[in-house]
Amino acid sequence: MSEVTQTQKPSGKLNFVLDFGPLLLFFVASKFGSSDTDPKQGAIIGTMVFMAAIIVAVIVSKVKLGKISPMLKLTAALGIFFGALTIWFHDERFIQIKPTIIYVFFAALLIGGWMRGKAMLKYILEAAYQGLNEAGWLKLSLSWGLFFLALAGLNEIFRRPEWFSFDTWLSIKVWGVTALTFLFALANIPMLIRHGLKLGDDAELPPQG
Repeated sequence: MSEVTQTQKPSGKLNFVLDFGPLLLFFVASKFGSSDTDPKQGAIIGTMVFMAAIIVAVIVSKVKLGKISPMLKLTAALGIFFGALTIWFHDERFIQIKPTIIYVFFAALLIGGWMRGKAMLKYILEAAYQGLNEAGWLKLSLSWGLFFLALAGLNEIFRRPEWFSFDTWLSIKVWGVTALTFLFALANIPMLIRHGLKLGDDAELPPQG
């Protein structure tokens, strides 16, 4: 029984580290790996570090939490796939499009579920918001689905090389999107409390891509 309980109630702090850690290492490695002679070197090195970090995150999640969340599975699979394309073609555009695909996927899943009366976010987060009733889960699923659509649009804007550099995109991806995600999560709290949310438990955030 204790193993089942531990698997169903993950640590919000650990999940944040598993999600944000690879992104932070991606940022640091890209900055320190940059070269004046090869403008793409930083992106390539950062991508290699990110791929290694996401694999470590998957292993840690399995060992510490007893499972690998659907979010982490998708992020790892797409990260490794597009990371490999980035390294093989020496083109950072592949790793830059990965967040758009993740955001669109989750937006379609959440909004599609909401249209059918199903709160898909509840299954993605595995009941991370303790006490939240079904109406609250439906509203939360819709709001996060729309938020993901907005993030997909922003990523498509900032990844355009004719408008923004890779460094600018990277900074916005790591720091800007993370800040927006936390602010959006906080903005939802009053609505969640009205629908039964119990404060004090660690809550897992939806994926940052």
